[in-house]
Amino acid sequence: MLELTPLPIFDDNYIWVLHDHRRALAVDPGLAAPLERFLAGRGLQLDALLVTHHHHDHTGGLAELVAAHPGIPVYGPARIPEVNRVLAGGETINVLDLSVDVLAVPGHTLDHLAYYGAPWLFCGDTLFGAGCGRLFEGSPAQMYASLSKLAALPPETLVCCTHEYTLSNLKFARAVEPDNIATQDRDDADRAKRAQGQPTLPSTIALERATNPFLRCSEATVIAAASARHANGADPVSVLAAIRSWKDHF
Repeated sequence: MLELTPLPIFDDNYIWVLHDHRRALAVDPGLAAPLERFLAGRGLQLDALLVTHHHHDHTGGLAELVAAHPGIPVYGPARIPEVNRVLAGGETINVLDLSVDVLAVPGHTLDHLAYYGAPWLFCGDTLFGAGCGRLFEGSPAQMYASLSKLAALPPETLVCCTHEYTLSNLKFARAVEPDNIATQDRDDADRAKRAQGQPTLPSTIALERATNPFLRCSEATVIAAASARHANGADPVSVLAAIRSWKDHF
């Protein structure tokens, strides 16, 4: 039986740790020390590292971890120096006896990857709770295609993104769709979780489809909101571009 833990680091990042009570894999280790303490406290051996993209808050602990665990497989994009198992999307890897599909999801960065090993989706900064990542390198069309790929996963898929941005994203989602009852209900539930010191994550693909405006770019309510923000058209890519620009200045 595999167990998943969101390990908080920095102000709002998570290192996701999946383990079988003996071996562990960690996703996007921005810091080494908190992960090492977690592993030592539970008597776990670090078996593999997965990296979604090159930003420092996702990779900052890699050098120290690779030095401390010689030979450990580090899966990720080619531009990350510590990666020794280079991936580009379309591969299937096996970690902790779990079959994991590697998905190319450009948008936030051009070589961003996501990892889907049912029921878990490790999606870095592509899909957030009620939001999506900024377009630092990719285009709205790339981000729309990437989000559509993730939205097509089974509804029960657990969305394990790397930032605790859900409440601020829900504030924006309610501005986009003020009459969306599912978004209002999620906002109430997630505020209660945070008040108790609990993470809002993982969410599910079903919940994101119902409440995340970036997965709802074909909905009339989201199209209308984008039109009010001077979207170039009513097609989903134009809608996503308009609401992403709006969110950047929200």
